[in-house]
Amino acid sequence: MIPGPAVFYIVGRSIGHGRGAGLVSALGISVGTLVHTAAAAVGLSALLMSSALAFSAVKYLGAAYLIYLGIQKIRRDERFAPEGDAPRVKLSRIFAQGIVVNLLNPKSALFFFAFLPQFVDPARGPVAPQILFLGTLFALMGLTSDSIWALTSGTVAGLFRRNPRAMRAQRYVSGGMLISLGVATAFAGPGKK
Repeated sequence: MIPGPAVFYIVGRSIGHGRGAGLVSALGISVGTLVHTAAAAVGLSALLMSSALAFSAVKYLGAAYLIYLGIQKIRRDERFAPEGDAPRVKLSRIFAQGIVVNLLNPKSALFFFAFLPQFVDPARGPVAPQILFLGTLFALMGLTSDSIWALTSGTVAGLFRRNPRAMRAQRYVSGGMLISLGVATAFAGPGKK
């Protein structure tokens, strides 16, 4: 529920391109979560967390991607027209960007490495299926929460349609927030390994 890079991406897509785009971006974020789940199940998250170089690479790639998205948001002068008149962006591109936003978020890998194993009980059977089950459950809960963000922000977008100045401000605020999250991601991370 707490806004992070994924939520800002979803909200930006919902406001700029409508509820449908927001829902597709939420689906992309969820697929990214499932990829993190599969990685945790096979031990890749542990490998990423144990390698300072790998963690740093993912962290800086994620930071650069968020900064790139923020700059693109600020540079594009998206006129707010009724949804049918808005410039068409391929939903497949929005979906793929959602996956990338989540995959390049090092906090997601950290979550699956640090949080999920607390709920795994080796006495109940193989660990990988338990992690897959918990990760899938987490992805479904995330999809629900992210869909609420998409629908709410898509509804609020109607207010922007009537106020071009608010739309311009939203563009700069959204872009600035993505850039800020990218900078924060670049400087955040575990202390000494």
